[in-house]
Amino acid sequence: MKEKLKELAEKQIKIIEEVMKNLKILEDNELIELAKSYFYDAKYFFEKEDYLNSFEAITISWAYIDACLHFKKIEIQEEFKKFFTV
Repeated sequence: MKEKLKELAEKQIKIIEEVMKNLKILEDNELIELAKSYFYDAKYFFEKEDYLNSFEAITISWAYIDACLHFKKIEIQEEFKKFFTV
């Protein structure tokens, strides 16, 4: 179970890391700041080998990014849109 959580967390962190590097902020907002905070938390927990909390944090980060996309607060590259509900 621990290895599966590690794999899942690592995969999602890599995806969100690429999204974060390439997103365009259209309007500063608290949601994107929360997404960033949870992203950094996910990386922190991953380094501590706390894969459950890492996966939870990266999932929350994903949700905030998704909300930002729906509210048109950010833009992301087309190749990453398949990971979101937009």
